[in-house]
Amino acid sequence: MVTNSHSKWGVRLGTLALWAAAGASVVFWGLRLSAPAAGAAAPVVLPAAVAPDAQALARLLGAVPSVASAAPAAPVATLASRFSLIGVLSGRASGGGAALIVVDGKPAKPFRVGAAVDEGLVLQALGPRQAQLGGSMDGPATLTLDMPLKN
Repeated sequence: MVTNSHSKWGVRLGTLALWAAAGASVVFWGLRLSAPAAGAAAPVVLPAAVAPDAQALARLLGAVPSVASAAPAAPVATLASRFSLIGVLSGRASGGGAALIVVDGKPAKPFRVGAAVDEGLVLQALGPRQAQLGGSMDGPATLTLDMPLKN
């Protein structure tokens, strides 16, 4: 009977390699599962809300700065023909945002909620495609401007 010593060593080395791989796998997963979670150590910090800059928005939309002129108060029927709503930027907080409004055919200017649009008119509130103007912030809306529909 002749025994082949080379085949015995091949089986022994193969078995040793398998046991080494199994041990390395156990050590790897043991360290991986016992380590603390990375997300639990760092608290989540949310960025602060950013208020929109009405002047920058107006420049972005192509408005040209103009000098404000005082106009006498007019009846409500003629008010609607003097104003045109071009754009609305609603803020996340209720009651925030700005509107891009054309007054008397002049270049559009941005107005924040609460700002005086014209003599005796204040921007009271904004909707998705509309702006409400009134004599004061707490008073009733005198005029509601709607954005024109796109063709």
